[in-house]
Amino acid sequence: MLVRPQRKHGPKAEMNVVPYIDVMLVLLVIFMVTAPMLTQGVKIDLPKVASEALANDSRQQILTLSVKAEGGYYWNLGGELDTRNQTDSAVSLADMQAKVAQVVAERRDTQVYIRADKDAGYGSVVAAMAALQQGGVSNLGLVTEAPQ
Repeated sequence: MLVRPQRKHGPKAEMNVVPYIDVMLVLLVIFMVTAPMLTQGVKIDLPKVASEALANDSRQQILTLSVKAEGGYYWNLGGELDTRNQTDSAVSLADMQAKVAQVVAERRDTQVYIRADKDAGYGSVVAAMAALQQGGVSNLGLVTEAPQ
């Protein structure tokens, strides 16, 4: 006759979580690698609000640069923001950068404002901003109109 050995302990009802931790770590690595690749652009809705004019120092020299829809540039240099008069103009971006850099080099406290025609391309405005930055402009603002 066969005698079965008697168990001192009953069956264990524990769950082995080690494989689940391994799967979780693999998924974490996959998401960490792929998440930066998924963000290619952010869709935004720009607010349409009326903004107050910023106070400026009357001792500062102000250069108002206008970007035309055709791609040309003209600007006014004076003691206040002036969008009607024209001090100088340039046809190319390099010419504009050189002339404005010379004006800014004469007075380092020059405040530069950019205004652009509504039909001017975004690339033209950004290229003008980059050219101004390379020309030594550190104080830059954008001119807008209040909504009707």
